[in-house]
Amino acid sequence: MNQDNRTEPRITVIGAGLAGCEAAWQAAELGLRVTLHEMKPHRFSPAHQSPQLAELVCSNSLRGAGMNNAVGCLKEELRRCAALFMQAADATAVPAGGALAVDREAFSDFITERISDHPRIELQRSELACVPAEGTTIVASGPLTSDALAADIARITGSEHLYFYDAIAPIIEADSIDFGIAWKASRYGRGGDDYVNCPLSRDEYFAFIEALKTAEKVPGKDFEKVIHFEGCMPVEEMAERGDMTLAFGPMKPVGLPDPRTGREPFAVVQLRQDNLHATLFNMVGFQTKLTWPEQRRIFRTIPGLQNARFARLGSMHRNTFINAPSCLDQRLRLETDPRLFFAGQITGVEGYVESAACGFLAGLFAAAQQLGRSSPLPPATTALGALLGHLFHSSPEDFQPMNINYGLFPSLEGRKRKRAERRLAMAERALQDLEPWRQSVLAHISDLPALPQEPRDEA
Repeated sequence: MNQDNRTEPRITVIGAGLAGCEAAWQAAELGLRVTLHEMKPHRFSPAHQSPQLAELVCSNSLRGAGMNNAVGCLKEELRRCAALFMQAADATAVPAGGALAVDREAFSDFITERISDHPRIELQRSELACVPAEGTTIVASGPLTSDALAADIARITGSEHLYFYDAIAPIIEADSIDFGIAWKASRYGRGGDDYVNCPLSRDEYFAFIEALKTAEKVPGKDFEKVIHFEGCMPVEEMAERGDMTLAFGPMKPVGLPDPRTGREPFAVVQLRQDNLHATLFNMVGFQTKLTWPEQRRIFRTIPGLQNARFARLGSMHRNTFINAPSCLDQRLRLETDPRLFFAGQITGVEGYVESAACGFLAGLFAAAQQLGRSSPLPPATTALGALLGHLFHSSPEDFQPMNINYGLFPSLEGRKRKRAERRLAMAERALQDLEPWRQSVLAHISDLPALPQEPRDEA
């Protein structure tokens, strides 16, 4: 890369996770020089282990692939927009029934190679303790932002940081699973034999629940109130909500008859393939803050996992995010300093796909601003537009992270539809409305002469 030309438009991106890599890629593809800062391997957060970029620290699932789920629609929009995230996901996919899951190491390797090889991206392996005082900058430091940088962001935003705790599920080595008890199948036979299923009888289930409720847990810090994101609730917290909560949640047996009996067991623990070679499986819905000795003891009481070897045990970490509705405008710019953009989970979106989508948009918006050109907003009817709507239109008083869902989309006009039909119609409308916007973005940012800076968005 030619680093001597200082007159070319340039932006800084802080953090090389999913959002930061996508933002850097999009800006670079539009012709900007990008300096991408990543603190690994000099420093790791409590949840990160790999020096590679775009590390997946929780599940390897990118969730539903079908259009009946809003995240499926969001993935298809990103795919049609040539997002680096979806290029990596499609290239490293592993079997997961009706979901899109990836080989986590291959996924990170793919993105690391593309970012490192891009002629307009300068990757700096260094930690930033504060946001640069000058220049267009995208803050994509993620939910595990270092304390020093988080303090500087709190100073800049002028608002108290919100936070919640996120829990990671254990990963089990496949050859330690007892397939004399466990079996491979997808619920209702849909999607092939993509999940490993471990059956529990009624007595085994209630003994398991009691063990979860009385197990030793890793305590939160005394000065912090522990708040859990509902979409990633620790399994022991779910058990505390009622003895049957897990049986109607991640341990529901519906559509999974035990081949030994032909009947559905009282409860089932499912494991999902975690890498391309099917040597690792993660425990679906089993995020936890149990101590590591307790995890080994209790999870080995699950039939089929009595000899389980854990490639990774569950853990707990702090997730930090800003109050986006009170801080950001519709183009993810800081209201008080429009040269600063925010992207990814630090904005209050939740999930891998949503983080990448937020980075995709921030990269487009920041590139347009740096080039002095307009950046049309995605239609509210698209998943991208709905995601922005959540960040901009939510109430600041009770703002919380959220996954993309069809409840964030505008209602359909005309006749009433059943739920499944309504979701598919929303997806069809989203993809129809996406293409004119995509073409408009390419024209406004890439092809047209420079335009005056667009006016600030009003709340």
